[in-house]
Amino acid sequence: MIRYSLHCANDHAFEGWFGSSQDFDRQNGMGLVSCPVCSSVEVEKSLMAPAVSTSRKREETRAVAEASDRSEAPVPAEATAAGLSQKQREMLSQMRELRDRILSGADNVGERFPEEARKIHYGEAKARGIYGKTSVEEAVRLAEEGIDLLPLPDLPDDKN
Repeated sequence: MIRYSLHCANDHAFEGWFGSSQDFDRQNGMGLVSCPVCSSVEVEKSLMAPAVSTSRKREETRAVAEASDRSEAPVPAEATAAGLSQKQREMLSQMRELRDRILSGADNVGERFPEEARKIHYGEAKARGIYGKTSVEEAVRLAEEGIDLLPLPDLPDDKN
């Protein structure tokens, strides 16, 4: 994962995590990266200082990892693998719980999401919560038809 310092056209600063530089470029080009303050999709990378690993930092990280493996608490945020603070980990946990609660009462329709959403919207299928996959372009078309949809986030560790 790569962490980028980002800023929007309104000069709000924020961070984003991406699998690669190409992932950022692709997502940003599709308008999927937006400012959490003003929702602007005019987002650019900010200049960042490189993360330099020193032998002292490596030793601190190794000691924290060993303590974590032995279930000793607490792990300093600056030494965690993902670099998340305690507050960020709590927020991530809350986001995961909310997403799981939404999904628990919905049917996974997979790639048939646009088709099923239209059937429900136009009364051709029983009204129910659904989730699945669709392209950004198809999601835009659904929204233009007046079909309510909400993208669910891929959270860190979902694919691990």
